[in-house]
Amino acid sequence: MHRRQHWAARYPPGPLPLPGLGNLLHVDFKNTPYCFDQLRRRFGDVFSLQLAWTPVVVLNGLAAVREALVTYGEDTADRPPVPITQVLGFGPRSQGVFLARYGPAWREQRRFSVSTLRNLGLGKKSLEQWVTEEAACLCAAFTDQAGRPFRPNSLLDKAVCNVIASLTYGRRFEYDDPRFLKLFELSHEALKEESGLLREVLNAIPLLLRIPALAGKVLPSQKALLTQLDELLTEHRMTWDPAQPPRDLTEAFLAEMEKVRAAATVGASPGEQHLENLRMVVADLFSAGMVTTSTTLAWGLLLMILHPDVQREPSRVQQEIDDVIGQVRRPEMADQACMPYTTAVIHEVQRFGDIVPLGVTHMTSRDIEVQGFLIPKGTTLFTNLSSVLKDEAVWEKPFRFHPEHFLDAQGHFVKPEAFLPFSAGRRACLGEPLARMELFLFFTCLLQRFSFSVPAGQPRPSHHGVFAFLVTPSPYELCAVPR
Repeated sequence: MHRRQHWAARYPPGPLPLPGLGNLLHVDFKNTPYCFDQLRRRFGDVFSLQLAWTPVVVLNGLAAVREALVTYGEDTADRPPVPITQVLGFGPRSQGVFLARYGPAWREQRRFSVSTLRNLGLGKKSLEQWVTEEAACLCAAFTDQAGRPFRPNSLLDKAVCNVIASLTYGRRFEYDDPRFLKLFELSHEALKEESGLLREVLNAIPLLLRIPALAGKVLPSQKALLTQLDELLTEHRMTWDPAQPPRDLTEAFLAEMEKVRAAATVGASPGEQHLENLRMVVADLFSAGMVTTSTTLAWGLLLMILHPDVQREPSRVQQEIDDVIGQVRRPEMADQACMPYTTAVIHEVQRFGDIVPLGVTHMTSRDIEVQGFLIPKGTTLFTNLSSVLKDEAVWEKPFRFHPEHFLDAQGHFVKPEAFLPFSAGRRACLGEPLARMELFLFFTCLLQRFSFSVPAGQPRPSHHGVFAFLVTPSPYELCAVPR
């Protein structure tokens, strides 16, 4: 009893839970970041919620988030169980890299994914070439719009989706390929299913999943996406030649499975486990990797039409591109070091767009203490990354688009510690190097070739985003005029 009183005295404060439901009705799952912001004003940087039977602690501000994810990195690297993924038909151990529980299987999976991506050319010329060639296809598609108003989102999706397809299946798709169109549509829908009240209620009260009508309503797009990815995987296996070095992530996985199978004792079949993991890693790359990057690029172009001074004025982005790269040669990653202003703009797009405001949930694997509060083992943690990227104590103009946040007095690029769009600690985003490469190469290619503006006669688009797990720009049109 004494220990419980001791805990209660130092457990983070929060709104009073209702019997059975806890604080489920206190949280607006349609706009969780705003809701958490209001609760933070009432209860401080570390506050607690009870979502039905699940204890939750929400961490706000750089100090609390860093202390939890970095200082206690080992103790907060776990993910809470996600009972609703049962409806996808996976075993408990195969959840890819994104949602998998922390432990030896996850470490092995992550190590394999990171080393495979590196072997396939992440940070090397080969992958850079894929991205640059895809950027040329994207520019050609923008040219086809002939300066007329259009929405850029689906073209950005297609370009980024092709980079992921090159990585996973060693191929690209034409932009009008019907299967390809279905693939990125499902990727968007799958990510939207990561938020919402029904999802939270079913995860908090998994017994409800036994009701077939309810279980059938959950994650339809994620199921459909996996089916589509399975078809591509089956096709790809048909053309795989084990004698050749792997050309993509799928072939690297298949080669690894063969090695494991050869080393295993007769009768053991580790292959299927690996195959399930391959499906999940590929699904992670498509849903988490594609949509986040294309959404960031959509924010980038929106902010360029809202801030023509950043885009065009002397010494701004286009001037810097012309000075360093010129109008003819394609941009390369090596150019980035000579382009502090463009680099600052891309970072500020990520900070201002703030597209994954609540990160991905963590769970404590032992009792920890954050900012003087005791957080027991088994508590779900929400890291409010938005509160770090828009922290008034760190950023000069947190709610304005201001590239100077990333420049010192001499105009050199600097990255404040509070720049955490990829989260931090052991579960920081696996695809960060790929995303950084895509953002730089696509953004500079587009601004090298086009000037972007609000279509004549249209009102200025809104700079406010729409929340559904990701924060996407409100729909807008632009004109892309060749320079």
